[in-house]
Amino acid sequence: MKSSDDYIVVFVTAPTVAEAETIATALVETGLAACVNVLPGVRSVYRWEGALQHDDEVLMIIKSKGSVFADLEKKVLELHSYDVPEVIAVDLTDASAGYLSFLRDSLNP
Repeated sequence: MKSSDDYIVVFVTAPTVAEAETIATALVETGLAACVNVLPGVRSVYRWEGALQHDDEVLMIIKSKGSVFADLEKKVLELHSYDVPEVIAVDLTDASAGYLSFLRDSLNP
C-alpha cells in the first residue's frame, strides 16, 4: 500500500442506469474521474420532505482527486435529475502503487 495524497472516492446515486452512465461518461471523458463503477440494484431508504421514501437507485463509485471535487460536483449537478443529488466524497488513504499510477495517468492535472 502507498499513500494516496489527494485522491478521493465519491458516491453518487441516480434514478436509472442510463442517467448514471451519462454522468459517468461525462466525468471520465473530461478527466474529472479516472473510473466510475455503476452499480444498479441499490435500495435507498431516506426521509424527504417529511416522508419516508423507499427507492430503487443506481450507485456510482467515482475515483477522483480532491482538488477537482468542485468541478466534479458541478458536472454531476448539471447532468443529474434530482433536486438534491447525493454527492459525498471520502479521502482515499491508501491504495496499491499500480492503482495510484492508473489514477495519476487518468485524471486531469
